[in-house]
Amino acid sequence: MKDLKWGIIGCGGIAHVFATSLNALETGSLWAVASRTPGRGREFADKHGMERAYTDYESLVADPEIDAVYIATTHNFHYENIKLCLEHGKHVLCEKPFTINAAQTAEVMELARERKLFMMEAVWTRFLPAIVKLQELLAEGMIGEVKTVTANFCLGFTGDAFANAHRLKNKALAGGALLDLGIYPITFADIVFNKTPERIQSSVVMTDTDVDESSFYLLEYADGCRALLSSSLSDTAPNEGVLFGSKGFIRVSEFWGAHGFEIKLNGEEQPRHVSAPYGEGENFKFEIAHAMECIAAGQLESDVLPLSKTLAIMQTMDALREQWGLKYAGE
Repeated sequence: MKDLKWGIIGCGGIAHVFATSLNALETGSLWAVASRTPGRGREFADKHGMERAYTDYESLVADPEIDAVYIATTHNFHYENIKLCLEHGKHVLCEKPFTINAAQTAEVMELARERKLFMMEAVWTRFLPAIVKLQELLAEGMIGEVKTVTANFCLGFTGDAFANAHRLKNKALAGGALLDLGIYPITFADIVFNKTPERIQSSVVMTDTDVDESSFYLLEYADGCRALLSSSLSDTAPNEGVLFGSKGFIRVSEFWGAHGFEIKLNGEEQPRHVSAPYGEGENFKFEIAHAMECIAAGQLESDVLPLSKTLAIMQTMDALREQWGLKYAGE
């Protein structure tokens, strides 16, 4: 396949990480970016060596040179942005959460399959070398049978950083801890157990802007496994994932962007350390490389993160929000 040309919709901080990560790869190229904010697209394009900058998304998806589009807008726009790209024949890599609910995800899944286009949620955690190694060791039974997983992702925002104007507190932008942060602990539990929970219990603290400030989830599975998870905009906590096994435990610091992990086996005084680093600012290069390999092979979805998996996790988050009575515009 010819060198894959990428377009980017949205110019926020996460789009810069994508551009830096793609430029770190030997395949694929940045071609165009679109931003509705005057001058922002051109500035982004110049910074990352891109050919074109558009002031509207429709012009970008109409560009015949573009093969695939990375969507980096706020959560509330993902659904309409994905549809726009698919309707113009572009493969899609969309930042998490894929949409704001499972119904939207199911609809764009059907459209992608109808148009025979590759589509994947950009959950970079699943593709990191440390996480791949973790899965290999679990399959080998390194810490025996794993029945319990804990994981926290908390920002500890206070003062001006936690003002009502912040996008994470903005209900119109589908804000709240769950969709932005909580998806990572839920994903981590799924990476370990690879199954859908049968019972979901939760507790929530809401902001005065009517989104979840701190949320806590107990996911229980058919075979007795369980995941105790949390996410918070305001709490300070050890941001880590821990796997409880019959032969020891594994601790993964900042598991969503893991550079390695620690293994403590029963009977051993000192923990073992597994290191799997990657370059600064190159966080997304593994998921991008995977997406391009899938597209080159003619696959319509990833075997690492299939659309059915994205849908199942959206359904879990729907169930949590239903317990809290949290609905977004149009739901």
